[in-house]
Amino acid sequence: MTRPLTLITGAADGIGWATAKLFASRGHTVALLDRNAERLAARQALLGSHHLAIEGDVTDEAGVAAAIDRLLDQTGRLDCVVNNAGIADTLVPTLEQTLEQFRRVLAVHLEGTFITSRAAARWMTGSGRGGVIVNISSIAGVGGLPRRNAYGAAKAGIIAMTRAQACEWGPSGVRVNAVVPGYVETDLLSELAEAGKVDLDAIRRRIPLGRLIRPDDIAEAIWFLASPAARQITGTALTVDGGWTAFGGAGDVGQPQGE
Repeated sequence: MTRPLTLITGAADGIGWATAKLFASRGHTVALLDRNAERLAARQALLGSHHLAIEGDVTDEAGVAAAIDRLLDQTGRLDCVVNNAGIADTLVPTLEQTLEQFRRVLAVHLEGTFITSRAAARWMTGSGRGGVIVNISSIAGVGGLPRRNAYGAAKAGIIAMTRAQACEWGPSGVRVNAVVPGYVETDLLSELAEAGKVDLDAIRRRIPLGRLIRPDDIAEAIWFLASPAARQITGTALTVDGGWTAFGGAGDVGQPQGE
């Protein structure tokens, strides 16, 4: 297999699916890993038979290791891993959140990223060819968002882990970076809006560029970090949020700001 091989977790929807389509269109063989077997099969069929589908759960340490071993046996290579798998936070006040809910969010986002990165790096660091790992964080990991304590803690942990892994695996030719998305137009965000848990109009008014982020915006950032154009970039967290974290004013963007 001469085409670069990229493994994407949580690949059946949202950012993961947008990334899979982009990488496939630019010459990569894509291995899609997701828990939803039916959706996974449909996505593989859309990409083409030479792409791979792996049913799996990123919180299953043995399962992830076995899946990557099978992938390496089949293809003999693993050039890039995109750690995208995640679940929604409960969006409840901290005092109402259960420990079980908190642990579940951390398990999927933070532990899942750790488990998959470690399994991939065991091969990448010893292959002599290096590799690239791109982790998905969030603006919730760099700023305080009420009712997002578990999600924010997980995403902040991903940034810290990205930097540590970059320093540890850099001498073996493995680059590790993170993308920090803002509010992304996904089915999940739409469901939260319909449930009255987020106000999309208020969010748009708070974003300097005035619109939500599209999944393909994040896919392009991932592509850049995975590409040779970023060969000297490692241990960084690239924010793609339309200016959300840069804005420090009161109220909406465009309103006159007091002294």
